[in-house]
Amino acid sequence: MAGKRRGPGRLIMLVVMVGLLVSAFFLVDFGLRAFAEGQAESQIRDALPASATGDVNVSIGGVSVITQYVTGSFDEVELTAPRLTVDGVPASIRVVAADVQPKLGGSIGHVVATIDLTPEALNNLAHAAGTPPETELVLGTDEVTYTGNLDVLGITTGYLATATPSTTPDSLLFTPTGAQVTTELGTLDLSGIVATVLGQTPIRICVAKYLPAEVAVRSADVTPERARITLDSSTLVLTTQSLATLGTCPG
Repeated sequence: MAGKRRGPGRLIMLVVMVGLLVSAFFLVDFGLRAFAEGQAESQIRDALPASATGDVNVSIGGVSVITQYVTGSFDEVELTAPRLTVDGVPASIRVVAADVQPKLGGSIGHVVATIDLTPEALNNLAHAAGTPPETELVLGTDEVTYTGNLDVLGITTGYLATATPSTTPDSLLFTPTGAQVTTELGTLDLSGIVATVLGQTPIRICVAKYLPAEVAVRSADVTPERARITLDSSTLVLTTQSLATLGTCPG
């Protein structure tokens, strides 16, 4: 009878021990997660170009860091840098990487990043890319506006242009889609001025020289508060050379 009475007690003790073991596992796992995130932050900071300043935060997703590490791939790693500055250009950056091999030189299955630029930062980039200093991009909803001048029969004629954003793998483009003349020209036909503005080449802002060479620009959108550029890559690897080797801009 005594043995039978000890049975439930042993079962309860076994359950308690398993519970403690699971708790210990998650405590260790939490510590390893924090350590791994700290190591990743340190390596990324070291790999950034010397002109970059600002805090970089790393978060490792998934249930268990230990399990992911043993299987050789982290499900998801998120990097955020809300106030990163590169070559004097401030931006808010978020990067989400999937299937990340947790080792130096490891591959990354896919990376998607978003960069938010303030209107001032966007204009600084535009001017650095060759846009005339007097051209100021004013952000709106899904479009920008800017002013310019044309010579019409010896008269300097001002205009206000509307442009929409698009991208190439290395650049952000603003293509004129509408225009209105801002200078009073009496009875002169103004249709030619509008046609000339609409025929202008897009304003091109190459951003490749600020990004790892393996990263491409995929899309862009604007609001009155910011310009957002979306980037991606399926060939980036975790090496100092890969992260620090930047792209190039034509010309």
